[in-house]
Amino acid sequence: MKAYLPFPTVLVIAGLLAACSSDAPTGEPAPAAESPGVESSAEWIDLFDGQTLEGWTASENPDTFRVEDGVIVTHGPRAHLFYTGPVANHDFKNFEFRADVQTTPGSNSGMYFHTEFQEEGWPSKGYEAQINNSGSDSRRTGSLYAIQDVTETLVGDDEWFTQQVTVSGKQIIIRVNGQIVVDYTEPEAPERSADMSERLLSSGTVALQGHDPDSKVLFRNVQVRWFE
Repeated sequence: MKAYLPFPTVLVIAGLLAACSSDAPTGEPAPAAESPGVESSAEWIDLFDGQTLEGWTASENPDTFRVEDGVIVTHGPRAHLFYTGPVANHDFKNFEFRADVQTTPGSNSGMYFHTEFQEEGWPSKGYEAQINNSGSDSRRTGSLYAIQDVTETLVGDDEWFTQQVTVSGKQIIIRVNGQIVVDYTEPEAPERSADMSERLLSSGTVALQGHDPDSKVLFRNVQVRWFE
């Protein structure tokens, strides 16, 4: 003779089995976070339309920048190209900034962040993620310029690579082709020389550097996304 469980008991057992099944491993690893401890609140947004420099403002020598074959070419006397367009009102705080970059031999450039438009000179506000694969400066691509420097050459000239900056609170992470090369946390009272007194986290726009007439650097896929 078969024994039957009361109907309410069957429902309880079924519920327990379902709960156990939902917790069981699926064989698929959990996706890795884009940035440690940070969850993105936006998709990547293009800052460069691939055709014009609309939304960007150049300092002191605007002819240093031009668009050619869908890329931003920096080649000429010192100048900086600041994003001044409508995305987030060009004022980013906790965010990620990335671009595909190609250098030519001996060239120097950089990607500034938490900065602001400046008519002339090297931007005084914010930080610079260095771009330099074979130039005379020992600070190589991936350096948080003059704060946490990379002396190893990570990528070569005449090839595309991706440099990405992540800012979360007081933490700055720089990646080159997805590899973390700088992980820096700004201290509460950072020591800065007089000429770098504004090399601090706050908020601001981003900028691309035209370093000198002998430097030719290409940029494409210039993008940002930001966090809550």
